Amino acid sequence: MNNAKAFAAAGATSPLAFTTIARRAPEENDVQIEILFCGVCHSDLHQVRNEWSDAMPTVYPCVPGHEIVGRVTAVGSAVTGFKPGDLAAVGCMVDSDGTCPECQAGQEQFCPNFTLTYNFPDTHLGGVTYGGYSDSIVVDQKFVLHVPENLDLAGVAPLLCAGITTYSPMRHWGVTKGKKVGVVGLGGLGHMGVKFAHALGAHVVVFTTSPNKKEDALRLGADEVVVSTNPDEMEKHAGSFDFILDAVSADHDINAYISLLRRDGNLTLVGAPEKLSVSPFALLMGRRSLSGSLIGGIKETQEMLDFCGEHNITADVEVIPIQKINEAYERLLKSDVKYRFSIDMASLKFA
Repeated sequence: MNNAKAFAAAGATSPLAFTTIARRAPEENDVQIEILFCGVCHSDLHQVRNEWSDAMPTVYPCVPGHEIVGRVTAVGSAVTGFKPGDLAAVGCMVDSDGTCPECQAGQEQFCPNFTLTYNFPDTHLGGVTYGGYSDSIVVDQKFVLHVPENLDLAGVAPLLCAGITTYSPMRHWGVTKGKKVGVVGLGGLGHMGVKFAHALGAHVVVFTTSPNKKEDALRLGADEVVVSTNPDEMEKHAGSFDFILDAVSADHDINAYISLLRRDGNLTLVGAPEKLSVSPFALLMGRRSLSGSLIGGIKETQEMLDFCGEHNITADVEVIPIQKINEAYERLLKSDVKYRFSIDMASLKFA
């Protein structure tokens, strides 16, 4: 085993603070990565504060982080796709059973036996997995991704969660040139949805409750911006969308957006509201569909990174030192970031 520097929470009400954690020495199929940047996901905050205790109770100490970008420092004897010096990335998963129908279909995110990047049983060392708020990580080569050399690494990090979460449903539902696509909410997920829909050639409409976000939405690639609290603006788009990506996690009226779909249109949830009230007739009229989507498989995540390399797409980030992570969590609660935090892990050397 090797020791790694990290920031961890000791309890649900504890601030994250410096610690050291154990990392396994690379085994034959492993890739060892020096972490350069790690994105901050809202789920990190939920997990650290044990707010998902019913579904996924937090085991402490908890080292969050599943948006990891770095450079390979060592590889196991059976590794063929990576070598020391390569740029590499790790997302929300670090293992799966590899044999179930979901894995065989390249949909590891639905594997009943996957291993998440942090706060999940560690089959190698025991205890739980530790995430990217650390200076290094060791991951099976099947779950390590190649990073295009032309992209800003700080902005690449959030692609490993926010990026694939928005890219995957657009690919699944056939967003292409000529399609009309709506994006509900212009936050960490929504801003990536706008960038991808624009790059895929769609006509992009952003729905927001904040009129002051119009300029930013247009900068990110939107063709139109609708203030969703204005019924006249909403009515103009009734029955016209091929696809709507709903990235809002707060409770809201989903039927107002379903009614904007054309026949056979789809609305996909990537936000996670506590509850939704869906009118059956909103779906029945026009054979519309409502679905959800969870990150993406490894193959599709690599496809997404390659697409970003071709179109020069990264997340809009505010780069912070690890020492400001607790402040960043408080700002996340206020939506005070455009649009994701990315931790410069070089700052960990001075912790």
